[in-house]
Amino acid sequence: MTEARTVWGIGLSTIAGDGTVLDAWFPEVRTEAPSAEDAAAALVTLEALAGTDERRNVTMETVQLQIDLDAAPASTVDAYLRLHALSHLVVRPNHLNLDGIFSHLPNVAWTNAGPVHPDDAARLRPLLQRAGIQVQGLDKFPRLTDYVQPSGVRIADASRVRLGAHLSPGTTVMHEGFVNFNAGTLGPVMVEGRISQGVVVGANSDIGAGASIMGTLSGGGSVRVSIGERSLLGANAGIGIALGDDCVVEAGLYVTAGSKVVVADGPDTSQGGKRTVKASELSGQNGLLFWRNSVSGAIEVKHRAGVGVTLNEALHA
Repeated sequence: MTEARTVWGIGLSTIAGDGTVLDAWFPEVRTEAPSAEDAAAALVTLEALAGTDERRNVTMETVQLQIDLDAAPASTVDAYLRLHALSHLVVRPNHLNLDGIFSHLPNVAWTNAGPVHPDDAARLRPLLQRAGIQVQGLDKFPRLTDYVQPSGVRIADASRVRLGAHLSPGTTVMHEGFVNFNAGTLGPVMVEGRISQGVVVGANSDIGAGASIMGTLSGGGSVRVSIGERSLLGANAGIGIALGDDCVVEAGLYVTAGSKVVVADGPDTSQGGKRTVKASELSGQNGLLFWRNSVSGAIEVKHRAGVGVTLNEALHA
């Protein structure tokens, strides 16, 4: 399927008293321009929600925008439309330009009544408390579920998934799971560990409890780490390389690109020898099993036959 390179949005932005644009909400993201009638109807609906909230010292205004996904973000509203496009599954992670997005996202005090400028949150604290408004986070990115309700997805703890996460139907994110922006799943996936920025996980894979996948932001890196289909990243394991389809990483084992790995099968082993390689040389290969030799302590790998893990269909229906 060819992804659209232009998206449209009609939404509602929140502006602080000092003029800072705090966020933008787009109920729908379109790949084609809406008709004049549809645009007018959307604006009427949103204008009914616009206005001033004196408690938070903010004003909400309607906004219309068309953006080129191949161009860099140009404003806060532009950046939010890109995050919505990811979470509405209009575009996959890493298939749009996010260069410089952090400079367009102000730090915001996220409350149960909506965004507040951090300075106002501190200044208005007694009034906010009296109104039952609580600060739930201080960050550039809000929670996904405050803006998008992904279809066919379970999220046990909403604070663990950022706006800009791409969650395909059938995905389950358990309480300790985490999904960053510009990252996510391409089918039913069990997420009990961390999916970092830039990482995509293929259908029917399992990210075990406490597991970690290094993202492209780690150490300023540019390597795209991913996991294929039907693969298992064991509990408390981690990877800094890509896994192909039908792979398994033993629980508790962390495999970085520079890890030395002993290849336990192949032509060398028939002569009694074993080859040692950097894990980066195995990146993206299908059907691999990684484990740590409990006697020598060495990381070992061998090829495995057949399909990988099978998810519980009832949990991911």
